[in-house]
Amino acid sequence: MSRIRTPWVAVAAMFALNGALLGSWAARIPAVIATHELSEATFGLLLLAMGLGALISFPAAGRFADRFGAYGVTRVLAWAYLPSLVLPALAPSPLWLGAALLVFGGLLGAMDVTMNSWAAEVEKAGGRSVMSSFHAMWSFGTGLGAAAGAGAAALGLSVPLHFLLAAAGFGALFLWLSRIGWTSARRPHDPEAPVFALPRGALVLLGVMALASGAGEGSVADWSAVFLTTELGVGEARAALGYSVFSVVMVGMRLIAGPLITRLGPVRVARASGLAAALGLALIVGSDTLVVALAGFALMGTGYAAIWPMAFTRAASDPHVPPGRAIASVATLGYGALLIAPPIIGFIAETLSLRAAFAMIGALALLIILLAGVLRSE
Repeated sequence: MSRIRTPWVAVAAMFALNGALLGSWAARIPAVIATHELSEATFGLLLLAMGLGALISFPAAGRFADRFGAYGVTRVLAWAYLPSLVLPALAPSPLWLGAALLVFGGLLGAMDVTMNSWAAEVEKAGGRSVMSSFHAMWSFGTGLGAAAGAGAAALGLSVPLHFLLAAAGFGALFLWLSRIGWTSARRPHDPEAPVFALPRGALVLLGVMALASGAGEGSVADWSAVFLTTELGVGEARAALGYSVFSVVMVGMRLIAGPLITRLGPVRVARASGLAAALGLALIVGSDTLVVALAGFALMGTGYAAIWPMAFTRAASDPHVPPGRAIASVATLGYGALLIAPPIIGFIAETLSLRAAFAMIGALALLIILLAGVLRSE
């Protein structure tokens, strides 16, 4: 068993679990909207509750990881995260749905912080760059969850039953794989540390780059299925393909990102990534068929795949700020955008159109090209 449950496998399992539950939720969003008869603006407001839950949880999760060890805290949060997936499906009204999403988003964000902290420990202990591969496993998890969601919709499973089965199945597999004899570092609490870690200096530009990438990923997670159903008239089962294609492409790109960065350098890779993401969004905005839209989502996956791993690596090597605080500050903007951008898209879609909202995400992707130079190590 120890040959299977290595430190890399254990961390990868937590990334995959975190993504799989998010992908499960994303795949059934059209059904949830239909159940509660939500407008785009109302659904955007509910997603804001999910984003706020994550942002509130970030500082607490970081403090708990430092004080009690990232490994143990990550696994405790994973156990709590599993049943939280079922809560949105059981909500009897939009108000309760907002409360359920606040809890779901809070546990999603908290686990995201602690598992990245654990990943940094494993990467340091192994002496080689593996952060990109962990993020690949998160993308694999989101794709797996979305694909399973598409299958559940095609079989006519109710959302509560689907989410219950997803939580039980993914939890049983990935929690078993994550159980190893790992001892995380523990650090005393610093009472003078700021509640929220915000970037400064060059880290501000890294944070903006992470924000642009996070906004793009969040838009696909929560609005790709809605876009395909409302703009192209695609059925619920096939609408889940948008996020599935995006996630699968991200897995492949993140698995090969390391050699590409080594050969071409992070600046060139970032510029090509920003261009690919912008072109993908242009295809989606102008699409009138499912094939064209899926090609756009594939290009988005290609473009966003390497941005966060490169930003975290550069942040960890910052000469002015300690690695933990640097990564946390960049992650606050990146993950915050991933969770806050979707509700903003809802308001834009209600005022203008969903295509206009995706066009604005494309403009953010162009910022990645302009800011690529910040990835050079000082």
